[in-house]
Amino acid sequence: MSYRIRFTLEAEDDLMRLFDFLLEQDVGTAAMAETAIYKAIELLELFPFSCRKADSEGSNSLLRELLIPFGGTGYVALFKIESNEAVTIIAVRHQREDDYH
Repeated sequence: MSYRIRFTLEAEDDLMRLFDFLLEQDVGTAAMAETAIYKAIELLELFPFSCRKADSEGSNSLLRELLIPFGGTGYVALFKIESNEAVTIIAVRHQREDDYH
């Protein structure tokens, strides 16, 4: 079974914010980060249940987090398994950010 991946507008904004920040620093690093993030998200097409639960109380087992390694830190994508066919990326943040917006 393969899941369709979709992004909320907020998640798309998060990605643009993250890439814009890196573009100001180093274009090559921004390109590598973009590749790392999208490559990691491909995992969700086949194995969304392999990611850790985002709800610490366990009331919503379909809300999950994908850890995306990059350099010494990385990124975290918050997503929801919507059905047997779809996964929605809700937010993406750098691991050093406080929390999802």
